[in-house]
Amino acid sequence: MDSKNHTSASEFILQGLSDRAEHQQLLFVLFLCMYLLTALGNLLIILAISSDPHLHTPMYFFLCNLSLVDLCLASNTVPKVLANIQSNSISISYTCCLTQMYFFHFFGIMDSVLIAVMAYDRFVAICHPLHYTSIMNPRLCALMVALPWIFSGLISLAHTILMSCLSFCAANELPHFFCDLTPLLRLSCSDTTANEALVFIVAGAVIAAPFIFILASYARIVLAILKVPSAGGRKKAFSTCSSHLSVVFLFYGTTIGVYLSPSSGLSALKDKAFAVMYTVVTPTLNPFIYSLRNKDMKRALRKVFYKKVDTSQ
Repeated sequence: MDSKNHTSASEFILQGLSDRAEHQQLLFVLFLCMYLLTALGNLLIILAISSDPHLHTPMYFFLCNLSLVDLCLASNTVPKVLANIQSNSISISYTCCLTQMYFFHFFGIMDSVLIAVMAYDRFVAICHPLHYTSIMNPRLCALMVALPWIFSGLISLAHTILMSCLSFCAANELPHFFCDLTPLLRLSCSDTTANEALVFIVAGAVIAAPFIFILASYARIVLAILKVPSAGGRKKAFSTCSSHLSVVFLFYGTTIGVYLSPSSGLSALKDKAFAVMYTVVTPTLNPFIYSLRNKDMKRALRKVFYKKVDTSQ
């Protein structure tokens, strides 16, 4: 197609999760409840960890960062979905679309890397307990968080710059509920070879590689747990590992399905269903899986609530 026949898109039409009017209010209530749970759970974790000196350890430092990233990831997409449902306005400007795409990938990459970092922290704590303090020193912990922030920003910027170079035809209906790479690439009239190559390279580096690393770490952890003489200790450790791995498989399974699987006739429906899992469901579950089941975290949260009650009185 000749470039003269291309039109520069000034906005995109987000088709959302469903085009049936009777589903809209149900989706609104469901997304609103999950977003409020996400915001409340992650904010409580950040508040509890920052206010309790006993939680100023590597594990809780990573948890605090994960909670911040989860909150930002959900806030980048869900409020726009809620606003679109209530206002019946399903358009998003070209600039806002690219901005949303940038921050979605920024926080999504951070989420992926931080889950892998936390798996490494648990691996060191369980498999090398005597050397834990020397290995997970403050300098290493700071690097393990700071470098992913920089790395995520650069990758997201590369995706955004390449996307801004593409042309879009007159059709501007995006079969998704937010601006993401894969549906935008399908909508483009330009050659997307460079974009798709970057998607596969980045997905391999920040999705597949961390996923394999996490599985290897937990395999070593399981072997270490099997050597624990106490049956009760083994049961508790396996319960914790299984809950962590359930979130790992949910997050990485759906992201791999979107960014590393070949396109199919049901790709738009698949993308939307999978995207709900890693943009809404996992940020909601992470506070309960990683933190709110933890005794130290429960104690810290009780202190926060009691302090607020005493202050109000």
